[in-house]
Parts: sequence; structure tokens; C-alpha cells
Amino acid sequence: MKEIKFVDVGEGITEGKIQKWLVKDGDSVKEDQTVVQVETDKAVVNVPAPISGTIKINIQEGSTLHIGDSLAAIGTQEEIKAQPQSQQPKAQQPQQPKKEQPAAAPQTKAEKEIIATPSVRKLSHELGIDLSKVTGTGPNGRILENDVRAFASSQLPAAKPLQQKYSETLEDAHGEEVERVPMSMTRKAIARNMEESWKTPRATHMDLINATELWNLVAKEKTKMQEMDVHLTFLPFIIKALIEALKANPHFNASYDRDAQEIIVKKYYNIGLAAESEDGLKVVVVKGADKKSIAEIAKDIQALGKKVKDRTIAIEEMRDTTITITNIGSLGGGFLAVPMINPPDVAIVGILSIRDWQFFDNGKESVGKVLPFTITFDHRVVDGAEAVKLGNALKSYLEDPEFLEML
Repeated sequence: MKEIKFVDVGEGITEGKIQKWLVKDGDSVKEDQTVVQVETDKAVVNVPAPISGTIKINIQEGSTLHIGDSLAAIGTQEEIKAQPQSQQPKAQQPQQPKKEQPAAAPQTKAEKEIIATPSVRKLSHELGIDLSKVTGTGPNGRILENDVRAFASSQLPAAKPLQQKYSETLEDAHGEEVERVPMSMTRKAIARNMEESWKTPRATHMDLINATELWNLVAKEKTKMQEMDVHLTFLPFIIKALIEALKANPHFNASYDRDAQEIIVKKYYNIGLAAESEDGLKVVVVKGADKKSIAEIAKDIQALGKKVKDRTIAIEEMRDTTITITNIGSLGGGFLAVPMINPPDVAIVGILSIRDWQFFDNGKESVGKVLPFTITFDHRVVDGAEAVKLGNALKSYLEDPEFLEML
């Protein structure tokens, strides 16, 4: 028999929730078959079966997990049947009203020796758990943190399914009705990241790009891309132009090591893209974008967007950004914006809506397309003059039809 445990997936993730079981308790499963989806504060993780056999589910949908917790076990039917009844899934255990039990006489040390580290004893105190009632699964019956958490969970009502929208209607201090809505794990992660971002001393540079040639080029290439089943937008061109601008202004493609007081300049170009999802903002990454064509970047954007929508995006597809773009214009967003930096990046580029604009050149008036943009940057690493240089470089590439044709 082999257990399926919630393992350390990196990125500082310490807990998750069972989003959905894709099999039923007692089903036959095959090795590498995805059996459960676990939601973390970064992404939904598909957990496969390590071996073929019969599955025994230990934790219900909606339950909170911590590193090391056992989700299920897989073995032969005989091994599954041999498991103690107390280990069967909570959902299958009959719910009976608890009766008041007479207080038992406290056990002496001779009757039961409690073996637990100070950290485990502290956890039990915080959770209000009597360690004498907890069965230890460590060597010589040592009580582990997972044992305490599992015991605490068994004393609580069954968790509500994650898909169920729930809240609590209460009255505030003024007697008015309010609703308290629990934050999703993604929303909690966003809150933490934004608090960290707010600590960064930042400034913002804003400017306008004459996007007339860009508009015409995208219109010309769209039909060709549609034949390749690729939805072409302005974003792949903006990404390619930004990369060229970063090559001349490398400190924006970087992060800041506060402890060492060093700038870590990245020699690769992983472009983060802010993406809207049902449970909050996510940042997906076009990796190695400098080595990809416009069509390849467009395909990546399309595929990553679909995964965010389907909630199948992997953690690996949302890590290691070198700079981030937020495409505010795709939502019809206004004229100017000051986006939050995505830690640990040095900068974030905000792209607004392209719109008609009157241009004047040597007294002559013409109408074209204008693209507003902003660069919000970490002022510890770069200064305003450098941001202007980056913005001017970005403008020069996007306003140059010959450069765009070469991409």
C-alpha cells in the first residue's frame, strides 16, 4: 500500500484545500492517473496516483491540508479492507449526536507516556487539544504535528465543499446588516503580495505611443494568424519591443536583493502577464520570450489564458518573472494607471486602451491611434531618468514599422 501525501511544492506553499476528487472511494485507479485536484494559493495542483490499485480516500472535498497530510491510500482490495474503520473517509462515517461522557480519571505517566517535542506541545496548546487523547504515529508513539492537526480536524464539523459559495450575514456595531465573506486562498496570496509590494519605494513614468503603424500591422496579420488557429493581439508585439528596450536598460529586467543590497540583473526574459481569473488575479509567464516569434508568443498567451480560465494552470507557469506587463486596455481600462509592482520584479508596465488621437506634425493635423502606457518601478534600483529612457526605447520600437515587420 502507498499513501498519497500533500508534499512540499515550493514557492512557500504550506497549505491547500481539496478542490475536487476525480475518483470515488473504493475505485480502481491506474498509475499516474490524476485522482484529486488541490487548490493552493498559487494554482490548482493535479495529484496523480503513485501506483495502480484501489483507492481509499482520507480527506473530504473542501478540507484544509498541510504539508505531510495523507490524502488517500492506494493498495490491493485486501489491504484497503484491512485498514482500521477509523481511517475511513469522514464523509462515510455516520453522524451521531455526541453524548456527555463522564470525566475519566487522568492517566498517570505509567499508564500513558506522552512523547512530543516542545513545538508540538505548543501547537496542541494553541488548538486546545489534550495530547493524552492523541495517537502518535511517529517512532515509539511520538506525537507529530500532523497527528495534532488531524485530531483537531476530527473534532470539527465536516468542511463545506470548496465550490459552495458561503458567507455569513451579521449586524455591525450600528445594527446594520453586513456580510462577511471568507477570502479564497488566491485572494489571501494576493493580499500578502500586495502588502509586500507596498513596502517598495516606487515611482511611475507615463507616456503616449503613436500606435498607428502597430494598429495597421496587427490588422494585416490577423487573418494569416487565424489560419494558424492563433488569436493575434497587440500584446506579442509589445512584448518583443519591450525586450529590445530592456536590452539597452537591463536594470529593469532584474530584482533587488535587500539583504545583500545588490541588483540581480537577469540575462533571460520571462515576461509575466497579469491575468484575470474567477478567484483573483494571477500572473502567468511567457518564458524565454526573446527566443520566440510573434506567433509563438501569441500561442503561449492563448494557451496560458485558457489554463487560467479552466483552472488548470501549473505553478511552474506562474513563477520566475523578470518583468511584468498588465494589459489594462484589454478590459477597456481608462487612460492612465499606476499598477502595483509584482515582487520581486523591479518594474511593471501598464498598457492602456488604444484610441483615436489627433496628431500635429509641423503644424499639420492628422488622426491616428495612440497607446498610453505607464512604467512603475522600484526607485531603489532605478531612477526616473532611466524610466524615461526605457519608455522612449519602447516607443521607438513600437512606432517603427520596419522594426515591427522584422519581428
